[in-house]
Amino acid sequence: MSEPALLDIQGLSVGYGRSRVLFEIGLSVPRTGALAVLGRNGVGKTTLMKAIIGELPALGGRITFAGEDVTALPPERRVRRGLGHVPQEHAVFARLSVRENLAVGALGGGTAEGMAAMLEMFPKLAQRLDQPAGTLSGGERKMLAIARALLLRPRLLLLDEPTEGVWIGVIEEIAERLKALSKTMAIVIVEQHLELALGLAETVCVLDRGRVALQGASDEIRSDPRLLHYLAP
Repeated sequence: MSEPALLDIQGLSVGYGRSRVLFEIGLSVPRTGALAVLGRNGVGKTTLMKAIIGELPALGGRITFAGEDVTALPPERRVRRGLGHVPQEHAVFARLSVRENLAVGALGGGTAEGMAAMLEMFPKLAQRLDQPAGTLSGGERKMLAIARALLLRPRLLLLDEPTEGVWIGVIEEIAERLKALSKTMAIVIVEQHLELALGLAETVCVLDRGRVALQGASDEIRSDPRLLHYLAP
């Protein structure tokens, strides 16, 4: 008998005011492994992430996490239950040092051992502990944001465009770390870098005009001739 999904979304509709963006989305995420959410700009990928973490209310449908209906819970209560989120923008405190940013994550229950593990995972951060986060490179800021989220010890990590504006060498480093993490926890990643997404994720959900256009195993989606149609500008 298969293990129940960690995250299960059924019939989820979300919008801004009177404008609906997502229409009856359905997807599930197992307790370990990664799901990639793909699609053109403006199809609702970031809206989906905000709905999962609770920043946007559901207009319909249900979000179940670890067997609990969290549809109406505020973000802070979802975080306490094990949901982590690295948004596309403003994911670090620019005026605080790297050390201080990590300390903010530790306040949520992280430990000294956890901080040490993050610095081992992202050694570039260990070299810049006293540097203001706003002066880091784009890739280093992404690493810091991921490390800070992981200090909260989430069961599922939501990543919105973690390689946007990042140099290719750092993209490969981030991809390696995420691949290792996906063996022990669940990840949902919104990503424009197609090869990274397909290489990391076992399953893929492609959105188009706020609806699920394609969904399935990564290898199947990779070979589906419709994929490039749904990703083309």
